[in-house]
Amino acid sequence: MKVEKLVLELESLCEKGGYSIRKERGSFRGDQCLFEGDQLIVINKNRPVESQAAILAKIIKQIGPDELFIKPAVRRELESLWEKLEKFETSEKHFDSE
Repeated sequence: MKVEKLVLELESLCEKGGYSIRKERGSFRGDQCLFEGDQLIVINKNRPVESQAAILAKIIKQIGPDELFIKPAVRRELESLWEKLEKFETSEKHFDSE
């Protein structure tokens, strides 16, 4: 699945999970926040689509993937992204402890 299509699918899942999505330009990474009582995801348009997909995948994992219907092809992509994110977080924790 092309990354651009995956991002669209992940955005749809996040919206079904109760989030609004804003794509902005700036010097920020992007993540979720609570703004005036609304759950909001802010994504940096200037970041690569792979980075945008990783942010959305992280949020879907927090929502709880069992709470949403996820197409099998999208679920496979998500599981791959979650595995990569877990490896990155593990290596980051290891680096911080040194």
